[in-house]
Amino acid sequence: MAPLFTLEELEAAIPIVRRLVPETPAYAWPLLKQRFGVEVVVKHENHTPIGAFKARSSIVFIQKHIDDHGRPAGVVSATRGNHGQSMALAARSLGLPATIVVPEGNAEGKNRAMKAFGAELVVDGRDFDIAKRTAERLAAESGFLMVPSFHKNIAMGVATYALEFFRAHPDLDVVYVPVGMGSGACGLITVRDLLGLKTEIVPVVTESAPAYRLSLETGRIVTTDTANTFADGMACREPVQEALDILKAGAARVATVNDDEIAEAIRILYADTHNLAEGAGAAALAAMSQEASGLKGKKAGVILSGGNLEEAALQTVLAGGTPAV
Repeated sequence: MAPLFTLEELEAAIPIVRRLVPETPAYAWPLLKQRFGVEVVVKHENHTPIGAFKARSSIVFIQKHIDDHGRPAGVVSATRGNHGQSMALAARSLGLPATIVVPEGNAEGKNRAMKAFGAELVVDGRDFDIAKRTAERLAAESGFLMVPSFHKNIAMGVATYALEFFRAHPDLDVVYVPVGMGSGACGLITVRDLLGLKTEIVPVVTESAPAYRLSLETGRIVTTDTANTFADGMACREPVQEALDILKAGAARVATVNDDEIAEAIRILYADTHNLAEGAGAAALAAMSQEASGLKGKKAGVILSGGNLEEAALQTVLAGGTPAV
């Protein structure tokens, strides 16, 4: 299948991303190697201005829209937090009003952060997929630009982290990446292919939000009734066909982790790297730990996609527990 974007397009997106996000570090932590017997390189997307990889995406999507169609009256989107922070930050930098729809019970820290960036927050629906439909309605009513969670230009902005990672570590044998709506994994697969590398890409889902795994297994979109995981960035019930096609063509396999394994991975990252990971941010390491015995002599990468963990959840995790949903 044709690539989602070209290397030339990706290179042209980097200066747009750099308005907001510097290159993030990728460290091979020796304590992780001691623990797992595998060289593990962590791509620290928790080190962006919003504490997550999504900081790269909305600025590219909105700027590309302005270049092609002119300035919108404003922007609107739905989120569980990191995409919304990205959009609020990008909108503020471009002088645009932003409305963000979040589901009921959304992480309060992420809500506060979005409002601090200047966004108007709307709370509606029991989960992300319902909030997304509300955002689409508000966009139609207001004339604001709807910023989706997955789109070529969203994935291209996100993919700048993949280009950084592969250029710094072109010898990675495998990279584990959490899947929410799919932009992070699809960006990795596309850049891997554009650079002609052989690195395996392993998308990671949770047992409680397996829609992408089920869809890949059946070859068609499979939705679920719930997505109840404290890894809110992975709580997807309705996969995107374009993302599914890329994952089907380019992923080595799909790994599935549970919330207990994610909580343990948060503790390991804190102990061995002194970095805080949110649930989705630790899922890649949780999956890598499942497969560590088969990775001897190989070099593994994990995407620490974000560090926006609520204080109460952090206290539970560091006490040895798993946050309730």
